[in-house]
Amino acid sequence: MFWSRVHRKQGGFTLIEVMVSIFVLVIGVAGVAVLAGTSLSRARQSKYMALSSVLASEKLEDLNRWPKAALPVCVPSGSGSVGSLTSDVLQNNTCSGTVSGYMNYYDDISISMAGNADCPNSTAGCFSETVAGYNTTTGTTQYTTTYHSPDGRIIKGAAASTAPSVMTFHRHWEIDADTPVTGVRRVTVLVTLLDQTVKPPVSFQMSIVRP
Repeated sequence: MFWSRVHRKQGGFTLIEVMVSIFVLVIGVAGVAVLAGTSLSRARQSKYMALSSVLASEKLEDLNRWPKAALPVCVPSGSGSVGSLTSDVLQNNTCSGTVSGYMNYYDDISISMAGNADCPNSTAGCFSETVAGYNTTTGTTQYTTTYHSPDGRIIKGAAASTAPSVMTFHRHWEIDADTPVTGVRRVTVLVTLLDQTVKPPVSFQMSIVRP
């Protein structure tokens, strides 16, 4: 009788131990799953952040190549700044009293890996970048795609009126006169990822100071 009670008690303890072990295992597996999901999310965010920095730098280089009085970078007399980092600005500017026209201070970019005949090397594929911008001549939005091949070749396609299926990034830029000191201007570009499923949201801002 005594042996039977001890045997039943030992069996009960063994069952509890198994249940505790399963519980600990479930907690451990859940923790690993959460960690893996977080790592994938961070990796995805890092990828888009890196692309955002490239696109911001690219736009700054483009704006920096223009002379001071050119429409893309001029600040009309009587204005402290042109463009905006928070809204899409399209306005008619007059520079140096003679140069005038409409300028947009925003655009959209579609990024993709292409493998079609438009690539410089159709078999190796390429990185394509489509930029949507306002055409001041026609008053419409046009889309220009540039193809970057792994072998270093770059081809710029003809402007099109059809938008890509997905636009990936949105860019704003602003030009401030006499900032941070008199006689120079500060050019700032803000790039924002349009995919709201990426958390935390991705945005990147960069500035240069030029004459």
